[in-house]
Amino acid sequence: MSSNQASASAELMRQRTAPVKPTFTERTRLLLSEIWAYRLSYLFIAPFMLCFIAFILIPVLAAVGLSFTYFNAIEPPRFIGWTNFQNLISQDLTFLKYAPPNTFKFAVIVGPGGYIAAFLLAWLITQLPAATRKWFALAMYTPSLTMGIAMSIVWSPLLTGDRIGYLNSILLEIGFIDEPKLWVTDKAYLMNSMIVVTLWSSMGVGFLAMLAGILNVNQELYEAGRIDGMKSRLQEIWYITVPSMKPQMLFGAVMAIVSTFKAGAIGVELSGQNPTPQYAGHLIINHIDDYGFIRFEMGYAAAISVFLLLLMYLSNKLCWGLFGSKEDE
Repeated sequence: MSSNQASASAELMRQRTAPVKPTFTERTRLLLSEIWAYRLSYLFIAPFMLCFIAFILIPVLAAVGLSFTYFNAIEPPRFIGWTNFQNLISQDLTFLKYAPPNTFKFAVIVGPGGYIAAFLLAWLITQLPAATRKWFALAMYTPSLTMGIAMSIVWSPLLTGDRIGYLNSILLEIGFIDEPKLWVTDKAYLMNSMIVVTLWSSMGVGFLAMLAGILNVNQELYEAGRIDGMKSRLQEIWYITVPSMKPQMLFGAVMAIVSTFKAGAIGVELSGQNPTPQYAGHLIINHIDDYGFIRFEMGYAAAISVFLLLLMYLSNKLCWGLFGSKEDE
C-alpha cells in the first residue's frame, strides 16, 4: 500500500473515532439539564444574584449608557456620542485642575496608609492576650461605623479655627503656633484634615479580615521558621505571615481602594462649604455630586462616574497582580 493510501486510511480512521461536536441545540439542552439538576443550589444564590443585578449590574450599565447622552432628568435622554468624555478631558477646567490631583493625593496617602496601618494594628492586637484582644479590635473598628456627619460632629470641636478649638488651644498653650489655624476652611490645611479624619475611620472590614487572617496562620510554620534560623519578628511577618494570608491581604487592598475612591463628602462636611474652600478638598466624587444632584446634568455626571469606575478597576487589577494567585486570575 502506497504512502498516499496509508495517509488517507489514517485520516478516515481519525474521522470515524473523533468525537462528534454537539450542535447548539444539544448544548442548550445539556445546559438546561445541568441547571435543573442543581436547581436547589441556584435557589440559594438567587437572593444575592437578584440584589447584585438590581443594585449593581443594572445601575452600572445604566450609567455607561447615560454617559453617551445629554440628560437633565426632565427631558428624555438625547444621544450625543463621545461629547461628554471629550468635554471631561479637554474643557472641564475645574475637573482637570482640582479633581484628579486632589483625588490621587488623597488616595495615595489614605489608601496605602490606611492599609498598612490596618495590618500593623491587626498584628499588634494578635500579640495581646485573648481576653483583651476583642476589646482593642472593637475600639479600632468602631470609628469605621460612623457616617460622615457623625465624623464631622466628632472632629469639628477639635478642628475649630478659633482659640476655643481643642487643637488650636493645645498648640497655643505649648507655644507651637502663634495664632489659631483655620484647619478646615483654609485651603492649606483642609486636605490634611481630611486625610487625618479618614485614616482615623479606615479600620473597617479590611482590618477585620487581616485580623482574622493573622489569627488563622498555622503556628507550626512559626516553629519551623525558628528551627530554620529566623531570629526576628520582622522575618516571620515577611516570610510567613504575609504569604499565609494573601487572600485577606487582597481583600483588604480592594476594600481600601473602594473606600478611598468613593470618599469625598468628608471635605464638605468638615468645611461646611460646597464646593470646598478654593476647591482644596474637591475630589472626583464631589464633581459627580455637583453635576448630578446640583446642576442635574445626569449624562455628564454618568461620564465622570465611568471615568472613576475605570480608575477603580485599574487599581484593583494592580492589587490582584500583587496579592492574587494565578488560579484566581
